[in-house]
Amino acid sequence: MKRLIASFRLLTSTFAMSLAMVPAWAQSAPALSLELNAAQPSEKGCRLTFVVNSALGADQSKAAFEIALFNETGIVDRLTVLDFKDLPAGKTKVTRFDLAGADCGKLSRVLINSATECAGAGVEPAACMRALKTSTRTAIAFGV
Repeated sequence: MKRLIASFRLLTSTFAMSLAMVPAWAQSAPALSLELNAAQPSEKGCRLTFVVNSALGADQSKAAFEIALFNETGIVDRLTVLDFKDLPAGKTKVTRFDLAGADCGKLSRVLINSATECAGAGVEPAACMRALKTSTRTAIAFGV
């Protein structure tokens, strides 16, 4: 019986220690969250509003993405680059882009093709695409 109790204590002690370690290995990975928050007609065409938050662990001096705009029939209408400029680490930033000649009502999808710029102290160039998490609050599909 003493052996059984000793084994049980060892097992519960080992389990408790493994639970204590969960925060270390369950930490969230670095992320760059990009939300398509709104698409509204503007004087120039279509204004896309993005909410972006960089959790890459360092300020980014430059972040820019090539996007593809798809029309209502799924055909690529155009390719363009959106320059988000600097992204301070851990800070939420709202940025708007006016797309000349674009009709918001005919946009069915915005696809992020690639990161054309991803720079900052300690930020590797591939981090922007690798850590990218997209979401949308519009009827327009948005992602990679």
